[in-house]
Amino acid sequence: MLADLSHSISDQMVLQSFRKITLAWLLAVWIVTGAMAQTSWDPSATDSLVSYDSVLAKRLGADAYGMKAYVMAFLKAGPNRSADKAEAARLQQAHLENISRLAAEGKLVLAGPFLDSGPVRGIYVFDVSTLEEAEALTASDPAIQAGSLVMELHAWYGSATLPLINEWHEKIQKAGITEK
Repeated sequence: MLADLSHSISDQMVLQSFRKITLAWLLAVWIVTGAMAQTSWDPSATDSLVSYDSVLAKRLGADAYGMKAYVMAFLKAGPNRSADKAEAARLQQAHLENISRLAAEGKLVLAGPFLDSGPVRGIYVFDVSTLEEAEALTASDPAIQAGSLVMELHAWYGSATLPLINEWHEKIQKAGITEK
């Protein structure tokens, strides 16, 4: 009974995290569409700021909707959370170095922690098309290897422009995540 209650509470926390993510996405869409509605954009104008770029679409692997398949990973607290602060710090540093390496290789297009203390600790979005490829990449994470984190992988369909995030992020960051 206690195990069922614990599992139910954990499921509720994951559902709450999922709801937060969904609300954040809906808010972003609402803001963007609201901003577009307030501008006077004429799609027939020859000097339009928005135009289809077939070369960029092809380079990014976009379909007709400007979208493509990715794999999203939910990073969850694992069974082997170290109580030793020095070991936890070492593992976190190795985890961040792995994130940087995967981003530099173009395999990881988005990563970040959630700012609450729920069971879902963060997300990755891998620029791969299969769960098997993403599983192989997650296996390279020292936090996964140590059991400090576990990954839940899902096929995901999103904007083909996500790989451009890392390029733009490098232009606005003052310090890297692996700097101490």
